[in-house]
Amino acid sequence: MDMDSETGIPRRHILTVSEITALIKTTLEDSFPDVWIEGEICNFRVPSSGHLYFTLKDNASQIRAVLFRSAGRALRFVPKDGLHVLCRGRVTVYEYRGEYQIVIDYMEPKGLGALLMAFEQLKERLAKEGFFDESRKRSIPVFPRKIGIVTSPTGAAIQDILKVIDRRFANVEIVIAPAAVQGERAAPEIVEAITELNHMDDIDVIIVTRGGGGIEDLWPFNEESVARAIYQSRIPIISAVGHEIDYTIADFVADLRAPTPSAAAELVVRNKEDIQGYIGTLYSRLVYAKKTFLDRRRDRLCALSQRVMSPEREINRYIQRLDDIEGRLVLGIGRILKDRRRRTDGMSKDVGSFSPRHTILLYRQRLGACTGSLWKNTGHLIALKKKALHGAMARLDGLSPLAILSRGYSITYKLPGCSVVKTSADVRKGDKVDVRLYEGNIVCVVEGISSN
Repeated sequence: MDMDSETGIPRRHILTVSEITALIKTTLEDSFPDVWIEGEICNFRVPSSGHLYFTLKDNASQIRAVLFRSAGRALRFVPKDGLHVLCRGRVTVYEYRGEYQIVIDYMEPKGLGALLMAFEQLKERLAKEGFFDESRKRSIPVFPRKIGIVTSPTGAAIQDILKVIDRRFANVEIVIAPAAVQGERAAPEIVEAITELNHMDDIDVIIVTRGGGGIEDLWPFNEESVARAIYQSRIPIISAVGHEIDYTIADFVADLRAPTPSAAAELVVRNKEDIQGYIGTLYSRLVYAKKTFLDRRRDRLCALSQRVMSPEREINRYIQRLDDIEGRLVLGIGRILKDRRRRTDGMSKDVGSFSPRHTILLYRQRLGACTGSLWKNTGHLIALKKKALHGAMARLDGLSPLAILSRGYSITYKLPGCSVVKTSADVRKGDKVDVRLYEGNIVCVVEGISSN
């Protein structure tokens, strides 16, 4: 203890607030330079600086946490309140408020560490096999005529792609190979869809896509079977899985990665108006370059003519050559523009030939012809059946007992039993009989019987 030499009283060592805070900060930072901590996020906020501020809590305690913007760029998920996370960082003191906090360098959702490790291991192994080499990746066709899409037919991704393609170049033909994009059966169905599209001869490019989600949702696109199917595809493949911050193994293997499904549609289909505008820009630049080139040559000739004594003949020769170059240049420009217009018109016709309007019209004509033939054959068949029916009715009428009665015959019934009298032995004198005529009946009494 430091004592005063004159009074013998211990001297007091007084610290300022800043000094004691600095001591505490040094102690904490030396004691906890690298710690892992898990907890639930609450009070999450992101100010204009881009840093992430939140509190980590468990059932009994809480600690303030900060993830600076530079480290936050590496996050593969979006933090939010209620999410259970695993963090790595260092404990320090925020001097201005005298509060201790943890400065986080790495953060992942709790329980996802194994998936991320599997992702990195598979990525490293496939990279060694050459799956990600830029030299093997093919360029995407500039004007694809038929595009294959591997995705869920009920998801939002396919709707976004179709809207963009319809807006930019509606004549392109689309083939959808449906596949689940989430769950255990997703990876086999994606592989099957890619294989099926590769068996078609007229597919120019394939888009493998789905919307955003967590790492578990996107995991089918991290499966080795999907990566090998993309690698073995003979058709160029664009991977458009999740949002811009989401990366999958499929993105690294594919010939081109698109940050979103809509961006994939914009990459694969060029805007018709942009192409026409680009051609117009090239023409304007060419005309300007021609004019500039000729103006410079004329200025140079004028300067030389002033420096040379009476170079009239030489100057005239250069002027003649210049006029000849100008004519050839104008002619060449015209030929180039004509060739470009012809190629553009040919491409437009080729794309237009894929319109289903002609096919629909052809099938409508065939349907009309089939309908007329059906009505004609049906009427003929009904007429034949009516004729056969009338003949059968005539034959049936000829066999009817009523027809026999109409020729003067009658039927005699013995009363009261109404049994038919066939011979004279069936009745006796005095019996009553009922005689059935063609029209009406006669009740009679037997007066006499004759066997002849």
